Amino acid sequence: MIPFSPPRMDQKIIDEVIATLKSGWITTGPKVKKFESALTNYGGHKDTLCVSSGSAGLELMLRWFGVKEGDEVILPAYTYTATANVVVHCGARPVFADIEDDFNISVKGIEKAITNRTKVIMPVDLGGFPCDYDEINHLVNRKEILEKFNPGSEEQKKLGRILILADAAHSIGAVYKNKKTGCLTDITVYSFHAVKNLTTAEGGAVCLNLPEQFNNSTIQQYLKVKSLHGQTKDAFSKAQIGGWRYDIIEPGYKFNMTDIQASMGLVELERYDSDMLVRRKEIFDIYSKAFERYNWAQIPVYETQFKKSSFHAYLLRIKAVSEEERDIIIQKIYERGVSVNVHFIPLPMMTYYKSLGYKMEDFPQTYNNYSHEISLPVYYDLSDDNLNQVIDAVVRSVGEVKR
Repeated sequence: MIPFSPPRMDQKIIDEVIATLKSGWITTGPKVKKFESALTNYGGHKDTLCVSSGSAGLELMLRWFGVKEGDEVILPAYTYTATANVVVHCGARPVFADIEDDFNISVKGIEKAITNRTKVIMPVDLGGFPCDYDEINHLVNRKEILEKFNPGSEEQKKLGRILILADAAHSIGAVYKNKKTGCLTDITVYSFHAVKNLTTAEGGAVCLNLPEQFNNSTIQQYLKVKSLHGQTKDAFSKAQIGGWRYDIIEPGYKFNMTDIQASMGLVELERYDSDMLVRRKEIFDIYSKAFERYNWAQIPVYETQFKKSSFHAYLLRIKAVSEEERDIIIQKIYERGVSVNVHFIPLPMMTYYKSLGYKMEDFPQTYNNYSHEISLPVYYDLSDDNLNQVIDAVVRSVGEVKR
């Protein structure tokens, strides 16, 4: 069976992890700090905080901004549940917007959803393809939108507008108008989960790029405290000579990254553009060339004049099939020894969110994309022979359903 997305685990990563284990320092320490610095240089934003997951990073930033009960956060109906769950955890209401054909949130949909309770917009770079950040950044600064903003915390008053918190779980390394994900808006959050392009097994990072009225370095230091139970020193700092004394300044969270995770990330980041992204793009191109000859195939957009994907997920769509027929095709592909997936089941279809009153029929483009989509395997060690097997399995399976 060809797996869907196994992590890359080669000798270089193994050696780095072993070196970290032998160093005697395995929790948050010098390698996390080094990884944060490397990520800041890579993304071009102002500062970075590494955390235990992308979800932790999103929730940490919502709570920093003072999002609470009665507030609203706008996000796409087409995303993984983490994007909405963190809003619920803060007591706020997720407000779903429909998407465009490229799977990313509709700017017009965002505009329609804004009320005087809106505090944050969370665009999601689905599959690694960047959202329309210039349009979203411009939207929140329009006079009539600024007049709707009703600040409820000191940070909200200081910003003076809706915060843009980008869910870039899929898109580290993606490019929008010659800038990398990380510096495209106020705050961006990466995920380094096991299935991501750049993995630390679990983990994530908050990319701070707030405007000039904020000191991003000072905020990073405060967030580090907030991510360690409100403790003013991490374990590495306390281990230094005379460094045992610390304070608790608030009841924070346990959201920190470990040096073991950071050691994996440092290896991956060093070779990310020159190696990982090169191979992933090759896989995308091979798929596209193979499927473009079939009139039933809708090839995903992953590179335009202004945008370049991180090539995280290959979102193939099968034209003129029902959701049920798509599901049969998936089953037939599995029976041919190939693991595939669907990114994602829309949140209004999930039991919890349905119970809150969300209805799938309110998001027609979301449903249309979902009901035709099949995500194909994309990972570094996927060989050309494997790719040919995937392509053959897809073509044969579609042919059996679409006669």
